[in-house]
Amino acid sequence: MIRNQNAESTRFIESLKGAGVAISNEREVIERLEEAREWHFAFTTLVKQGQRIGISFLANPGLKSVELQRLFAQYHFADQAEATFEASLLH
Repeated sequence: MIRNQNAESTRFIESLKGAGVAISNEREVIERLEEAREWHFAFTTLVKQGQRIGISFLANPGLKSVELQRLFAQYHFADQAEATFEASLLH
């Protein structure tokens, strides 16, 4: 398995939590992202399909769309990734 040595994906997850996103089964998310060749794609897949394996993302009160946009840009996600993520958030 390939490990994401710089742990950029883990920093991204921590940033999401700091922005007001709760993550169920967080350890599984981190492990899958660290093992992925392309963690951006893996994250997007988990957003879309994660509920099947107990992974979900929940918007806490006060979550700001602008902060999510900044994070997705900072971590170099594809243009539609933030909109897809925000649309999938459980409220």
